[in-house]
Amino acid sequence: MINLRKILKLEGKIHNKQKVHYILLLLSGIIIGALLLQSLNTFRTFSKEGQKTEVCMKRLQNKIALVTGGSCGIGSETAKMMAKEGAYVIVTDIQDEKGQELAKEIKGEYYHLDVSSDAEWKALAEIIKKKHGRLDILFNNAGIIGFNEALGPQDPENVSLESWHKIHSVNLDGVFLGCKYAIGLMKQNGGSIINMSSRSGIVGIPGAAAYASSKAAVRNHTKTVALYCAENKYNIRCNSLHPGAILTSLWDPMLGNDEVARNKVIAQIAGGVPLGHMGKPEDVAYAVIYLASDESKYVTGTELTQDGGILAGSTAGPKRD
Repeated sequence: MINLRKILKLEGKIHNKQKVHYILLLLSGIIIGALLLQSLNTFRTFSKEGQKTEVCMKRLQNKIALVTGGSCGIGSETAKMMAKEGAYVIVTDIQDEKGQELAKEIKGEYYHLDVSSDAEWKALAEIIKKKHGRLDILFNNAGIIGFNEALGPQDPENVSLESWHKIHSVNLDGVFLGCKYAIGLMKQNGGSIINMSSRSGIVGIPGAAAYASSKAAVRNHTKTVALYCAENKYNIRCNSLHPGAILTSLWDPMLGNDEVARNKVIAQIAGGVPLGHMGKPEDVAYAVIYLASDESKYVTGTELTQDGGILAGSTAGPKRD
């Protein structure tokens, strides 16, 4: 503590002007020192807040997530985004090599899973429970449209019963089984289930009858699961996604291999999208992150569409000659 009285009593050894000058210099030094100290404290506070903000930006921090059909396309993009947002991601698929590479890249783990198999789901659930003790997020993404798998015609008149059953076993049975086992893994601590439906689950698709039927059923089952979990106070949310015109490998049979013809068809499809272009896998992944995070804690039993505005009144699809 500076004692100004002592400074003023310098027994006349310093002239009055010199006294004033000395006091002013001393006071200036005190003020500058105080300002520097305040700036230092402000910088420290800012640095701490910056660190807090950086941590808070991890929207899925410390969550255990499972992505089916995760080796490519929307599943792969979502798994990567989940990992960036702090989740530990379990990738499953039947394309083992791609799935293993992805799991290694995002520092997660991979398991072979045929989503239509009850036995494989049960075995995976036991592994997750033993290894992690819980599951926080399930993205039921695995699905087939029928064209890539060479299952024959898919219109209502010519589709075979075998093809119909195959598509429903993956798209619908897979979601049913995923929800069934996820509830068991989540009901103690809560969680979020995101089911992949489609724009095709809301409107009719003449050329893909089984696909449209299966996706419509996913839409409805999602609401049933949401209400069941709410009634039982499990704190498990369940919502469905309805992408449309997202450029993934599912479109390859319709787009063909010829680059010129392919670009022409893409342009035709984009012409039917109000936003003027097809979507990307990341557009769906962003929606998954929202529904998987605590930001959507009051959202359940709903459906989220990512289709560039198609369902607002337009249509998208290759036109017949």
